[in-house]
Formats: sequence, structure tokens, C-alpha cells
Amino acid sequence: MCVALPGLAISTDQGQLTGQGLEGFYRAGRRVLSRCQVRVAGREPLAVQARTTAADRARFVATVRVSPGPGPDPDVVVERTRHADGTERITLHSAAPRPLRLPVEVALGTDLADLGEIASGRAGPELPASVHDSGLRWSSAVGGASVTADPPPSEALASAGLLRWELQLPPGGTAVLELRARLDGAGPLRAVGRASTSPLASARATGDHLALQPLLHTSIDDLQSLLLRDPAHPTDTHLAAGAPWRCGLAPADALAAARMALPLGTRLAAGTLRTLARTQHRGETTQSGMIPGPRRDAGPHLPAGCTGTEATLLFPALLAEAFRWGLSRQETEDLLPAAERCLGWLRKTVGEGTYLCDPQPGGPARCETQAHAHRAAVLGAELLDAFDRPGGAALRQWARDLRTAFRADFWVEDRGGGRPAAALAPDGRLVPHLGATAVHLLDTGLLGGGEQAPGLLDRVQTEQLARLLGGPAMDSGWGLRGLGTKEAGHNPFGHRTGAVRVHETAVAVAGLAAAGYEKEAGSLLRGLLAAAEAFGYRLPEMFAGEQRAEGSAPLPHPAACRPAATAAAAGVLLLSALAGIRPDAPAGTVTLRPVRSAPLGEIGLTGLKVAGAPFAVRVSRLGLAMVEEAAEGLQLRS
Repeated sequence: MCVALPGLAISTDQGQLTGQGLEGFYRAGRRVLSRCQVRVAGREPLAVQARTTAADRARFVATVRVSPGPGPDPDVVVERTRHADGTERITLHSAAPRPLRLPVEVALGTDLADLGEIASGRAGPELPASVHDSGLRWSSAVGGASVTADPPPSEALASAGLLRWELQLPPGGTAVLELRARLDGAGPLRAVGRASTSPLASARATGDHLALQPLLHTSIDDLQSLLLRDPAHPTDTHLAAGAPWRCGLAPADALAAARMALPLGTRLAAGTLRTLARTQHRGETTQSGMIPGPRRDAGPHLPAGCTGTEATLLFPALLAEAFRWGLSRQETEDLLPAAERCLGWLRKTVGEGTYLCDPQPGGPARCETQAHAHRAAVLGAELLDAFDRPGGAALRQWARDLRTAFRADFWVEDRGGGRPAAALAPDGRLVPHLGATAVHLLDTGLLGGGEQAPGLLDRVQTEQLARLLGGPAMDSGWGLRGLGTKEAGHNPFGHRTGAVRVHETAVAVAGLAAAGYEKEAGSLLRGLLAAAEAFGYRLPEMFAGEQRAEGSAPLPHPAACRPAATAAAAGVLLLSALAGIRPDAPAGTVTLRPVRSAPLGEIGLTGLKVAGAPFAVRVSRLGLAMVEEAAEGLQLRS
């Protein structure tokens, strides 16, 4: 998978694009080229290696034996470098001791189908080609596409979709062919994340654990590949949810990923917030102030939830934390009216009640929804106070009432010490299963001065939840299962009933570490790093929650996006959580609360952004943190 949105290239490890399944070059969800098959001297090269070299490109190596002798050795190496921007470079290296005359053919074809049609098996047949400039062109009712070649082919056969060259290679010589696939009128692809104005800092990690730098590098690379611009406001960027299935804006995912990526700067958060503020419902309706979002399946135990609810609650929380990380006072003030509308929707929807139901109306009161709502109220109240806006006191009072009620109403007593319920049904019945959504109870957010905001659980309940999350029913050895193994309906491949979701595992690690449960946090962290290594450090959004065993590897989930915004941003959250960076840029301070047990040994992070300036921190093997670079005047607090 090569991604540089809106460009995308999907290949098998054979390198040849055969037109089967999802293979091909895409632009904005339209398949530009489905077939690109190379033959050298009448033979198909034998694939020997395929690997991703960056988020937006892959390299395929194959060999061909063209000499007439009896030996087994190949004498031509065919190297193909495929870019998400629709470019493929084919390089032929001769290892023969004599000059070679090589006829090379490239068979091309496309159906110009939409990705959704292809995924559902409704793509049509290949379209007829015509000769166009130095290549071929196809057209249909939805538009057209072309492939141009450099150098121009010696022969182009439109009826067969074939380009031919006659190449002369001296001993040890090299020849290069370049193909460029384009939609009509689209022009060259300019991926947002590959521009010099990328909103993400190029941070680096060093330390004892070998996974530190490749994980952070790949995470940032994947985030850059998923960046998109708001077409009407090109200076505002946001993240697509993931490739290949969700290459557009998913509000809850975009906000959650931007929040986890705050250590890389606040520009992505600001662009995401501005983009979503323009989608916010206005007027005097029940949805006024809400950020729209689609429904999301929640598994067999609960009805589908509304991602718009989650996005509306994430909006003020992200704005408040971005302000702490260094978003300017003016930018924050410009976005504050949209955050006030989100908070107004929360108070209006809850009304005289205590809990926020999802979906509205008549849905259950979900555990994670109460956690999101409580965090939005607490952080939103502090944000309103910082700008002398009214409403903070009422939000704090509601948050206090919610804490009191939640600790009594949502706790399921059992002989094992109890657990938080997954939800409170409309009829008052508790939905008692233990799932990974409970990790959001640990994600309380940061207040001024680097203090952790209060949570919905008391100290004893938090300790019990930490014990459950670190137990074998939830900790698969690769990360946190979506549903405990002892719960009805558990399925290791179930996207809400047992699969490991990387975002929730990262939230669990950060929340457990902040609450002081370092043993459980360290176990989940090491498991997820082992999974990252198995996936080449490009973590999918989820994978099967099979129990880890010696010599085993995590099983991919067939429906997972990879790269995915939340999974890529999770890599940033995991490493920054180890250092415990808690900035308060308006107050000119930063607090460090590192994980004292140093589960990965020494770790150093450079190139982060706090208060708009580079920030570097190092945590020793003894769990002691030291700032190595910071904005001028930024004071370290203990």
C-alpha cells in the first residue's frame, strides 16, 4: 500500500499489477490504472523481493534469465519503484558478460472504476485504449485517464493495451523506463504531507529499545501520507481516517488523531478544528452545535453509536489541550465560539438529567460517552475561564454531579472486585461486559500547570480497572483486546468483540501510566511494540486479538485500514507518554512526569514542539527526565 492522498497504489508482493482485486493506481478514489504487467524478452520476471520503502512508495525486485547458456543464474535484474502519485520507474540492470538486446513489453489496462465499486465486486470490464502522445489513453462516461512513457515506446498497440521498447544493454549496463498515470485534467499529484509546509514536525527518537526510532519515523510518515486539505480553505489540513477504505474525513478519527499528535505541533489540530467548525450544525434545532458524523457499529451488545457525538465532545477537549501545547491565544479565541456551541449542545442535550445518551434520542448511556462528555466539560470549563467567557461554573457542577452518579450507577459489583459497566440501557439495566472502551475512563485530559483532570472513577475503582486491563482476559500480549475473552460473543477477529484496536491500546498505556499503574502500562506497551515490529512498524488500525505465544505473530484483520490515522498517531502518543510531557504554554511552563520504571530503558525525543518551538527531552534508565531543548523562557516544573 502506497499512500500520498489523494493518490493511492495497491499492489501484491509480486509487483505486477494484474487487474485482480483492488490492485492498481488510484486518485481521489478512482482507479486510474488497474493493469501494468512487464515482460522482458518474452518472459515474465520472477519476483524475489517486495518492500515498502516509505509511506508513499514501494520497491519490487525481480530477475530474468535471457542468456541461452545452461547455467541457472539470472542475468537481468528488474527493479520497479512504485509511487502513490501515479509514477512507476522500471530499471533493468544487466549482469551478462555480453551486450544484450532486450525487447520489453508493458501491458496496460484500466476500468476507471470507483474504489467502492471494486471492493463490492461491481467494477466493469477493462476499457478500450487509444494511442495518446507517448502512451495510451482510456475514456468512459466518468472521465478519462492516460499513461505516458519516458522514453517514448518504439511501438504502441492500442488494441492490446501494449507498449514496446527495444533496449540495448552493454555488460553491466542499465536502462530506465518511467510511466506516469494521470486522470484527465488532474495534473501532477501534490500530496499535502510531502510539501515543505507540512503541519507535522519531523521528530526523532533514540534510546535502548530498537523499535523507538522506526516506530516514530513510520508513524509520522504515515500521518503525512494521510493529510488532506480543505478544498475551500487550502491552508487548513486534516487527516483522512485511513487507506484504502476511508480516505476521506471522519470527524471523530481526525480529532482523536490530531490530539495524539499534539507533540508534533498544533498546526494539524488547528486545521482540523477549523475544518470541522465549518460543518457544525447551526440554528435553533436539537442538533445545533453538533458536529455531524456517521453511525459506527458497536458490536452485538450495543446498538450503533454516533461518531458525531464523539466528535462534538472531542472538539472542545482538543482545543483546550492544543492551547496548552502552544496554539496561539488569537487562534484559540477564533475557535472558541465553535467550542462553546459544542458545550452548549452537551448541556442542552443532557438537560436536567445526568447522563448523555448515544445515539440521540433514546440510546443507551455508554461508558465511553460519559468519559468524553466529562472530559469536554472539565477542560472546556477551564478554557472558558481562561478567556473570561461565561459557563465554566455550570459545566464544573455538572461534571461533579456526573462523577458522583457514575461511581454509583455504572459500577458492576462481583466477586472479583467489580468492573465499570459498558453502558446503562434506556430501561435502567446495566450492560456489564468488559471491553476496551473502558480505557477512556482513564483518559481524563490535562489542566493548567500540567495537572491531570479528575476522572469518573474513584481511586479504588481505577485500581480495579487497571488490574482488569492488565489481566490475561484483556491483555493479549500484543495489545488490548476489544472484549475480554470470558465475555459472551468474544471473537478475536471481531472489530468490537475481541480484536486489538491500536488507538484504545495506546490510550490505555497513556492513561495507566498517568494514573501510576506502570506495570500494566508497560506490559501493554511492550506487546504493542512487538506487534509494530511484526507489521514493519506500520500498525494497522486493528488486528486479531489472538493470545501471543512464543514464535507467533499477530494476525492481520482483513478489514483494517493500514495506514490509519489513529494507529499512526498512537505511536506518537506512546512515546510521548513515556516522557510524561505536560505543557502549559500560556503559563510558560512544562511539567515532566516520566514513567519511573523506564519499561523501554533510556529514551530520547527530539524535534517535538512545545509553545511553538523545538522541544527535546531524555528519560534515563532510572526514569529521570531532563529537558535538552525548549522554547526560550519556558520553565520546567516538577
